[in-house]
Amino acid sequence: MSKINKVVLAYSGGLDTAVILKWLGETYDCEVVTFTADIGQGEEVEPARKKAEALGVKEIFIEDLREEFARDYIFPMFRANTIYEGEYLLGTSIARPLIAKRLVEIAKETGSDAISHGATGKGNDQVRFELGAYALNPDIKIIAPWRLWDLNSREKLLAYAEKHGIPVEMKRGKKSPYSMDANLLHISYEGGILEDPWAEPEEDMWRWTKSPEKAHDKATYIELEYRKGDIVAINGEELSPANVVETLNRLGGENGIGRDDIVENRYVGMKSRGCYETPGGTIMLKGHRAIESVTLDREVAHLKDELMPRYATLIYNGYWWSPEREMLQEMINASQETVNGVVKLKLYKGNVMVVGRDSKTHSLFDSSIATFEDDEGAYNQQDAEGFIKLNALRMRIAARKKHS
Repeated sequence: MSKINKVVLAYSGGLDTAVILKWLGETYDCEVVTFTADIGQGEEVEPARKKAEALGVKEIFIEDLREEFARDYIFPMFRANTIYEGEYLLGTSIARPLIAKRLVEIAKETGSDAISHGATGKGNDQVRFELGAYALNPDIKIIAPWRLWDLNSREKLLAYAEKHGIPVEMKRGKKSPYSMDANLLHISYEGGILEDPWAEPEEDMWRWTKSPEKAHDKATYIELEYRKGDIVAINGEELSPANVVETLNRLGGENGIGRDDIVENRYVGMKSRGCYETPGGTIMLKGHRAIESVTLDREVAHLKDELMPRYATLIYNGYWWSPEREMLQEMINASQETVNGVVKLKLYKGNVMVVGRDSKTHSLFDSSIATFEDDEGAYNQQDAEGFIKLNALRMRIAARKKHS
């Protein structure tokens, strides 16, 4: 790699990125710019400024990206009813393209030569950050310290911090045994006892959701209003995209909704066990499929379902900024023009139940045809005989050949 004069670091203020900050300056004799994003992780991000200042950083970017994250990433993903390997709602995956985008933009704004991140060489995030960065700036230089240094344990990181005078906050009380990552859409847990796929997670691991056993004994009813596939109001109150997700997280968490325990296939080739809390996303997925059920043409709905696993894999593997994801998104967005109306949901002890759906303007449900009562000639049942025989023709021909 050619001479690095300035690098933008995705910086949380924690031990890893504090060590990376110092290591970058020492290794490359360069200036480091820090970027800290508030994407709804539920922790104060402003303290990262003081920590960066204490380490001599002159250019510090701290940004509230919650609305952009919900509007331009979470909502478009849910228009596709996206779910990876049948279970994972992609809470971590969908946050990475936004961070990659801002890293590249800040590098340009500050005249930096490179960007850097704290993702390890074993995980998916390194792929997501770097694929996104290269798609947006093909000539960007990327420094991934975990693939370069020998500080591959917490003990070595602490020793490096002590040697270089890096202040480290030692949290009082019981330290979480899990590696956690949170944002507006979800919180994830890995490591510790979860590395044994047979071991049940401890109840005190979960942060956002009550257990179904301890959730409300009375069901909670909510109404979600959709406009072009996106939720715009809850129980008649119009909300911004970020506030929609936050509100549904609270309602879902109170009702024990959104816990998942998954063994997934990472892009780098290994299987990984993770636990996730996605209360709002779980409600959003159920509600969106319900409003589509009355507003989407059958073949459009089925085509979306066929393409969704490919779309989900693209997001999981880090191809948000790829031309194929953008092409699929155009198609998905076009399908949502008629997805307008209201869905009524019942939340109860870990369950999300659809109990009503209606679209005054775009419903394709015609009760005069669907009724089991007298349809007054709206549907001629005798037409079904020819329909069945034509669809059975190829099978009847094959059967005659088989038995002749």
